[in-house]
Amino acid sequence: MEGAVKLGLLSVIFFASQINCQEAILHISSGDSYREYCIVHNHSWTPLSETLDDAVQYPLVNWTSTLLCNASGILPDLVKGKALVVTRGECDFSQKALVAQSLGAKTLLIASNEDLTTPSANDSEYAKVNISLALMRYRDFLEARQAFGEGMQVKLYAPPYSKIDPSIAVILLIAVVTVTLGGYWSGAYERDRLNSGVADTEGGDNKADSGQLSLYSPLKVVIFVAMMCGMLVLMYYFYYVLVYIIIAIFCLASASALFSCIDAVLEKIGCGTLSFSVRNWNFSVRSILLAAVCISITVVWAVYRNEDRWIWILQDLLGIAFCLNFMKTISLSNFKICVILLSLLLVYDVFFVFITPFFTKNGVSIMVQVALGPDASGEKLPVVMRVPRFSAWAQNLCGMQFSILGYGDIIVPGLLVAYCSRFDVWIKSSKKIYFVSCCIAYLLGMLLTFAVMLLSGMGQPALLYLVPFTVITSAVVAGCRGEMKMFWAGTTYEVLDSSREPLLPEGRTDRSVEATGC
Repeated sequence: MEGAVKLGLLSVIFFASQINCQEAILHISSGDSYREYCIVHNHSWTPLSETLDDAVQYPLVNWTSTLLCNASGILPDLVKGKALVVTRGECDFSQKALVAQSLGAKTLLIASNEDLTTPSANDSEYAKVNISLALMRYRDFLEARQAFGEGMQVKLYAPPYSKIDPSIAVILLIAVVTVTLGGYWSGAYERDRLNSGVADTEGGDNKADSGQLSLYSPLKVVIFVAMMCGMLVLMYYFYYVLVYIIIAIFCLASASALFSCIDAVLEKIGCGTLSFSVRNWNFSVRSILLAAVCISITVVWAVYRNEDRWIWILQDLLGIAFCLNFMKTISLSNFKICVILLSLLLVYDVFFVFITPFFTKNGVSIMVQVALGPDASGEKLPVVMRVPRFSAWAQNLCGMQFSILGYGDIIVPGLLVAYCSRFDVWIKSSKKIYFVSCCIAYLLGMLLTFAVMLLSGMGQPALLYLVPFTVITSAVVAGCRGEMKMFWAGTTYEVLDSSREPLLPEGRTDRSVEATGC
C-alpha cells in the first residue's frame, strides 16, 4: 500500500519547475504622499525602467468598471497619454493591451482579484504591443483609491536583482546530498537483504516484506507515464479540488518517510528500544515516540503550510525524507527500465514546459500553471524544495522570493543512482564505481541546469540536463568495464539464481568476460 501511495504521488511531483519571477513595483502618488504596491509584468512586453527616477509618471484613469475587451464606451481623449486601470477577465491580456494602445494609453494596469500570474501571450502578440502592461491586486487599487482619491499619479519600475543568489548553492547541496544518501541507502538495504538470504524468486514483480516495490515491465512504465500525463491535465482543469487530495497524500507519505528515515538512523547508531505487550499486541516505545514526533511535524506543516517565513524548513525536511525513502523502497530492476523511464519522463517534462504554451489560451505552459496554481495567494502543491533568496531576505512588496527545485528532479535521476548502487553490491564493487560515477554526473547535470537558468533568465526543466548526464555516464562506465550486458539486464534474479551464471565480482579471472579498466 505504501508503495502504491508513493507511485501515485510521483505522478504529480514533476509539476513544479524553476519559475522566473517577473515582479515589479507600482509607485502611486498624490502630492507629497505616495505608496508602493507589488505588480507582475512580463519582460516580453514593453520593458519597465529599472529605477524610480527613470520611470515616466502618468495620471491614472480608473476604468475598473470595464474589462476592456473592446473600445466601446471609452473616449480616447479620456485616456490618451495616461495610465489606464481595468478589470481582469473574459479576454486575453494581448487583446486588452491592443485596445488600450488604440485608445492612446501609455500604460495598462489590469486589476485582478484572483491571482498575479505572469501576463503572457503567444509570441506573435508581443511585438504588436508597445505600451507597458502589468497586473496588480484589485484590493491594492481599492486601498490606493481610498488613500488618494481619483487624482493619482503612477510610475512603474522593475528594480534589478542579482540572478546569482546563495540560495541556489543551498538548493544544489540539498539535491546532491539527498540523491547521494538515497542511493547509498538503497545499496545498503540491498546488501543487508542479500546477506540475510532474502532473495527474489522472480526477476520482476517482487514486493519485499518492507514494502519495496520494483518496476520491471517496460509496458507498465509506459502506462505509468501515460497516467502521469493524464493526472497533470486533470490538475490543470480541476486544480482547486485535486490540490487538497495531493496535500493529504503528501502528509501521509512524508510522515511515513520521515519515520523510516529517523528509525533507520536510530537503528544504525544502536539506539535501544523498549517493548511492552497489551492484549497480545507488542509495542515499541521508540516507535511510538518517533511516530508521535513525525505526525506532529506533519500536522504543523499542514496547519501552517501557507506561512512563507519559516514553514519552508519543515517542507524541505519532509521533502528530503520523502525522496530518500522513495529511492530506497522503489527500485528499477535493470538499466533498460531506467533508460525507458528516464527518457519518457524527459520527453514528458520538455513537452509540458515548452510545447503546451502553444495550446493554452494565456500562453502559459500547463506544468508552470499547475506548479504556480491558478491563484498565486492560494494553495500550492507541496512538491518542491524551497529556499528563500538571501539577496531578498529583507522582504519586498511581493513577499518572500524562493529558489525552488521539484522533487522529480531529485527522485527521477535518484532512481538511476539507486540502481547503480545496488549493481555495485551485486558485483561486489569495493570502489562503488557505478554509484560514485552516477552521483558525479548528477552534480554536473545540476550545475549545467543552474548555469543555463542564470544565463537565459528562464526556469529550466532540469531533467533535460540530468537525464542525459546520468544515463550516458552510467552507460559509458558499463561499456568501459565490459559489463554492459549485465548492467542492462540487471535484476537480482540473474545474480542469485544458481541455475544461471552469477555476476562476477571485481578481480574476476573468468576470461569469457572481457573487462577493461575505465
